[in-house]
Amino acid sequence: MKNYTNLANCIRFLSIEAVEKAKSGHPGMPMGMADIATVLFHDFLTHNPKDPEWILKDRFVLSNGHGSMLLYSLLYLTGYKKMTLQQIKNFRQLGSITAGHPEYEPDAGIEITTGPLGQGISNGVGMALALKKLAAEQKLKRTPKVYVFCGDGCLMEGISQEAISLAGHLKLDNLILVYDNNKISIDGSTDLSFSDNTNLRFKSVNWNVFSGDGHNHKNIRDLFKKSQKSNKPNLLNFKTTIGFGSPNKSAKASSHGSPLGADEIILTKKKLDWKEAPFHIPAALLKEWRQSSNRNLKIYAQSKQSIKNIKGLKNFSTEVIKLFDAVSSEFKDFNSPQATRKSSEAVLHFINSNIPIFGGSADLTGSNNTKGKQMEIVNHKNFKAQYIHYGVREHGMAAIMNGIASTKLYKTYSGTFLSFADYMKPSLRLAALMNIDPIQVFTHDSIGLGEDGPTHQPIEQLNMLRLIPNSFVFRPCDMMETIACWKAALLIDNAPSFICLSRQNLPQISNKRINISNFKGAYTIYESSKINHITIIATGSEVSLAVEVANLLKEVKIEAKVVSMPCTSLFDSQKNSFKNKLLQSKLSQIFVIEAGSTMYWNKYTNQENIFGIDEFGASAPAKDVFNKYGLTPKRISSTIRKRIK
Repeated sequence: MKNYTNLANCIRFLSIEAVEKAKSGHPGMPMGMADIATVLFHDFLTHNPKDPEWILKDRFVLSNGHGSMLLYSLLYLTGYKKMTLQQIKNFRQLGSITAGHPEYEPDAGIEITTGPLGQGISNGVGMALALKKLAAEQKLKRTPKVYVFCGDGCLMEGISQEAISLAGHLKLDNLILVYDNNKISIDGSTDLSFSDNTNLRFKSVNWNVFSGDGHNHKNIRDLFKKSQKSNKPNLLNFKTTIGFGSPNKSAKASSHGSPLGADEIILTKKKLDWKEAPFHIPAALLKEWRQSSNRNLKIYAQSKQSIKNIKGLKNFSTEVIKLFDAVSSEFKDFNSPQATRKSSEAVLHFINSNIPIFGGSADLTGSNNTKGKQMEIVNHKNFKAQYIHYGVREHGMAAIMNGIASTKLYKTYSGTFLSFADYMKPSLRLAALMNIDPIQVFTHDSIGLGEDGPTHQPIEQLNMLRLIPNSFVFRPCDMMETIACWKAALLIDNAPSFICLSRQNLPQISNKRINISNFKGAYTIYESSKINHITIIATGSEVSLAVEVANLLKEVKIEAKVVSMPCTSLFDSQKNSFKNKLLQSKLSQIFVIEAGSTMYWNKYTNQENIFGIDEFGASAPAKDVFNKYGLTPKRISSTIRKRIK
């Protein structure tokens, strides 16, 4: 077992020296987990550095992402082409792939973006779930495993409980969570704030639990071996020493988030008998690291036939376009008032019958209308199924979906109420940062939900979502717009989409106007004349309100054009000539109506021309709530008349 020590020291000193050169970073965790990582990558992880995106490889997730140099060191040492020694030296520098926290770069071996603690645990659950589904569909002899490293902070975060609970319920036996139990956090000893019995916690949610010494290589091997054959997820609880090898900083918070310093590095080298210059790895050790994955070459070769049968998302866009031609034809004459959540349900029946998609809801299936009639429910006996009951776990759900999306095997969507998007924000933001494409269905999208009151009535949430870079918020007004929004969301493959839907019934008004095959995020849905004095922008449930306002204005000889803008991001990405023409009017006056926060809309018009709500809602029938906040045809048309005089 002696050589494991030298192999682990390669990780330790690359990490120490990269942090030192960057003058910032977290050396303590890589020093403490190096022994565990060495045994995992050397003896157990099924991967091929020459083919980083091999579908049937095992996945490695660093949930405690602050220790990113552990991952980068492993990728360099094992021979991932993009992870060069120069990248290690450029740790935390502009333009490098060695960011302070790992950022999704699958062709470099970085499986997921982590950093906000606990996210990686949920991501790992999503990956494990997607791989179990794939294995069931393809009848694979070997299900790829997911190894997740995590720390004390990850397990303190509430999202970890949501994730491990669902994983235990589904008996995800290909998931192995490796706990860096070093009992140190930024503030000092974890005794300050954390006294959980972690092993009992995991046993209570149906996990196997194994405890060991994170610096005893034989013990580490034995526990990984035990975890290979299991009927449920596995926790490997390793007692480790943060900053292992540092004479003055090991087992102390001072090694967590700061460089060791030149003097301490000299002492650490002496203690660990490391005589190499900075960033130098002895040829024999580098050779052993580079050859460590050769044990997987037979499995890799044998997997080629299985991979040929994996459809994944190949030709997905073509299938979506073809499918939505049929969907549009089916509903082109639909003319009954309907909530857009119900319209979405009708669209989903078509989608789920024809293209590979993985749906779900956070215990609101009947309210979100997210389950197609033909969809089977995922459980530990049926991973072929298409629908996941996530339970009341919104934050975990969003991060699990990120894990599913990162595999590029399935398009995934789920549902909850829009007001609960706040519970999900960190994961929604990370999806956008990673350029991955989960779809969130957010129903009950305004004060129009009525009697449930301000706790459930979203006000600021629409704009919170719109302000996430690289994301698309869709808010359709009727069936045909819902079809257009679903089509657009399914075709977006480099950003998350949020489809926001009404609880209340809405009239069908877009049938003859919308161009679903060339949807640009906004279009003219109503004109009272060919020459319009003003333009009214509206979204979702307020589009029909805007049309009523336009009709009242016409009675007093004010001609109005109503522009429905289901997706501001799509509209904003169009050419200026298109945007200017769509919004222009004789008086160059633009008004906006949306039953939510007004602040976002001042990019299109003056603040006083925006009709919305900048306070919390009220518990009452929807009609009374709209009246309370002045969102009625008479009051809005009256105000517009005064403003254009």
